[in-house]
Amino acid sequence: MSLSTAYKKEILTEQQREEVSTSKYSGSTESICMSDPLSDPEYSPLQAKLSLKFAAIDDTTRLVERDRFGPLLVQKPLYPEGDEICHVVIIHPPGGVVSGDQLEMSAQAGASAKVQITTPGAAKWYKSTGRTARQTIKIDVDKGGLMEWLPQETIFFNNTNVAIDHQVTLNGDAMYLGCEILCFGRTLSGEVFNNGKIKQRTTIKRDEKIIWFEQISLNGEDSGQNRSLSLGNHTICATLLFTGKTISSAVIDQARLECKSVSKDIGQFGVSQLKSVLVARYLGNSSEIARQVMLCCWNLFRQEYFGRNGTVPRMWNT
Repeated sequence: MSLSTAYKKEILTEQQREEVSTSKYSGSTESICMSDPLSDPEYSPLQAKLSLKFAAIDDTTRLVERDRFGPLLVQKPLYPEGDEICHVVIIHPPGGVVSGDQLEMSAQAGASAKVQITTPGAAKWYKSTGRTARQTIKIDVDKGGLMEWLPQETIFFNNTNVAIDHQVTLNGDAMYLGCEILCFGRTLSGEVFNNGKIKQRTTIKRDEKIIWFEQISLNGEDSGQNRSLSLGNHTICATLLFTGKTISSAVIDQARLECKSVSKDIGQFGVSQLKSVLVARYLGNSSEIARQVMLCCWNLFRQEYFGRNGTVPRMWNT
């Protein structure tokens, strides 16, 4: 397939996404009309790849390589905290993912390179019409390096079919801090996630040894997802993972107190220091509260071990 053909199909798919985003959900499967990938011979799932490499050069982290195919890109690197930490924003122009789409992203931080990656808005996974939409994220951090993965919320529309694989590889004393806020259904539009499939897997390796492995498999038709050991009738699940240094019990206690204040006791919050990974989680029904709780934790851990206050990505305020 030629590059020009790929962009023609990208434009077509973007138009379909606009139809989805402007449609009012009525609860019926006919409320959103798109071509069926299983019956339309002209349908071709969108494919996009983005590969980034960062290096520390003269006390400045620089974006030294970027390769892309399809609608995934970054614009110029940003330095709101000075030269040591390079901030980049991954842009996906279509604004959402539809049935059968395949996205691949990789980011490599060289020795002593420090990087923060975010997104300009919420990721939207639209209704599936038959095929599984997939996203693969690969992060590699060399010794002395730091990677912060801070995308905005991920919204799963009802009837979606999604598989997400998040892989982190660390070498030596490399540090990783990642946060995900998952929203099940568009609750502000009255939508409930009661049909669809979501599979997500997160793996963290240090020096070739697995130090964290987690996977979720949610089926909207299964009432078990709302049991106390699952989502507990909540629509928002947020998770922050930090590895590289051990968080002290005093900082953990402070995080619990401050996050309790931020959340006003709405929802459930917990933070635990395991052997190699610190985990903070929030369950609730407000993505805004989830965001504030996660930012509170992130800021505390950043101050303690990076020696820097958390600078909220500018994109999060636009």
